[in-house]
Amino acid sequence: MANARVTATFRVAGRPQLEGAFIPSNLQSTLRDLQRRKARGRRGLALVEGVRLVEEALGAGLKFRGALVAPDLDRTARGSALRAELERHAVPVEEVSARTLERLADTETPQGIVAVVEPRRWTPQELPLGERGVVLVVDGVQDPGNVGTLIRTAHALGAAGTVVLRGSADVMSPKALRAAMGATFRHPVALLDDAGFIAWARQRNVTLWAAAADGTPLHRAVAAAGGGAGGGGGGLAHNGPIGVIVGNEGAGIRPQLNAVSTKRVAIPLAQGAESLNVAVAAGILLYEVLRGR
Repeated sequence: MANARVTATFRVAGRPQLEGAFIPSNLQSTLRDLQRRKARGRRGLALVEGVRLVEEALGAGLKFRGALVAPDLDRTARGSALRAELERHAVPVEEVSARTLERLADTETPQGIVAVVEPRRWTPQELPLGERGVVLVVDGVQDPGNVGTLIRTAHALGAAGTVVLRGSADVMSPKALRAAMGATFRHPVALLDDAGFIAWARQRNVTLWAAAADGTPLHRAVAAAGGGAGGGGGGLAHNGPIGVIVGNEGAGIRPQLNAVSTKRVAIPLAQGAESLNVAVAAGILLYEVLRGR
């Protein structure tokens, strides 16, 4: 498949380059390659599908390597406007059939466009933490939809960044990017192994709060730290940066991370409720901690 010859039209800034010729498509080969996690990591590239996500990538200033478009894109005014915006940014555009695009896309309905982008790679040192910053730490969350929603939640609530630890789904997978709704392109996300994370947290004096079913009820933990109405002040607002750790819904946070956490906190649930989705839990935890800052 990667070496198949296709009929395609290439445009750069609105000018046809090659039309109606049988040519090997390097862009299509790249798209096939990027369906694998190892290839995405090695090449530092990601697939972006659908009108909304491509708009978000453009708005965030990401570098585009190219885009495949099918006739469906021009059937709406929004799609036509997106094509014009790609051409205005001199993004190489390759026109293909709807069937070809469906074969290359991760979704069944890619809305007539799939693009290859180069997302920013963040190091832990680049996270804009500050003395009152809060970061979300994702430990071993394997569902890409949940990982994307976690990033979207952290971005929406004003977290300084997100640290994703080993065993978690690829933040640049198509499903994770769709779930994040463009937040991955604007929100700092750093990838670390356990040793690197623990060393970073100690170096930056990050206080770690671990989500745990048997932990201290969240409202009590916040009040004890000085962030609630009954607190004496000076706690959450002045104790330096905080890292909120959430883990796999089944296994929870791994023991080595619990061991280095200052607090273990729980969200009280109604009788008979077993658990919350990890992204919902993270949203509640971040909201309460950030509110106390």
